[in-house]
Amino acid sequence: MIASSFLDALLADGPAPDLAERMGLYAFLVGSWTMHATVHGDDGAAHRGIGEVHASWVLAGRALQDVWILPGLFHGTTLRIYDSALDAWHILWHDPLKQYYARQTGRARDGGIVQTGWTDTGEAVRWSFAEMTPDSFRWLGERSRDSGRTWGLQADFRVRRVTARAARPLAEACA
Repeated sequence: MIASSFLDALLADGPAPDLAERMGLYAFLVGSWTMHATVHGDDGAAHRGIGEVHASWVLAGRALQDVWILPGLFHGTTLRIYDSALDAWHILWHDPLKQYYARQTGRARDGGIVQTGWTDTGEAVRWSFAEMTPDSFRWLGERSRDSGRTWGLQADFRVRRVTARAARPLAEACA
């Protein structure tokens, strides 16, 4: 069957049936959210703002994609793909506004989710979801300049759901 539009080809109503049991780690993200963000610059300045997050199942339910928008700081998208051989998630973040791209591996840890990876300059990064409830979570972005011995906070987002869980929130946002 040929999809009638790009959104119909991209969006899915839920996880692929053959992977549904393993795809639950990031399922909580599906929907629309608002965030209160604090981002720490390399110069030590704290930038505060209010942004939004939208997430949906995509690619026949074999991945989850989200869009994170913090006006003036970033406007990017994450593609999260489960790898059954690793029992982990490949995380691909793209921010064309800042020309920043990151590849990480995500796994459940201590009641939350931790994504780890390296920047192009060799710095370790750790992005974590914590304090998760059905309608809120905290997202922390950290960087290490000494291969993970010490960590510095780069971002702290307090996120709250603004819409009920929906199968296709991105389609609604684009309508």
